[in-house]
Amino acid sequence: MKSGLRDTLLALQAETRLITDKDNEMIGYTTVGTNNMGQATAFYDAILKKAGAIRVFDTERFVAWGRGKGAPAFGVIKPFDNKPATVGNGVMMALALASKASVDALHAKALELGAENEGEPGVRQGGFYCAYFRDLDGNKLNLFCQN
Repeated sequence: MKSGLRDTLLALQAETRLITDKDNEMIGYTTVGTNNMGQATAFYDAILKKAGAIRVFDTERFVAWGRGKGAPAFGVIKPFDNKPATVGNGVMMALALASKASVDALHAKALELGAENEGEPGVRQGGFYCAYFRDLDGNKLNLFCQN
């Protein structure tokens, strides 16, 4: 890559600050749906302990494991729409962003491009700031920041 283009891209990235500083991680967490939270958490507690993961989030609807606060995580969730969990229902990708402004901007852009709003930007449990949308194929995505 020519140095002029590289410098321009680096300057643009620094200006837009769409990703976090921490190792430039983009994926924050993933989820799979469950119809039996007790069974699912016992299963994943056993498996993920062997991977060096601990529970990093634990509610009645959603439990997640990771290698520490702020690290990418894997979770099981009771689907928000209260329909049975199936392959795909309860599955969501969460993209870690650097700021509330980034969450707001990307959510607005997704809606502008035809995405379906699944949750306005705002603070959720524990100061977690996020927004939700379904892409053009119906896949659910979450945009979030932890600051």
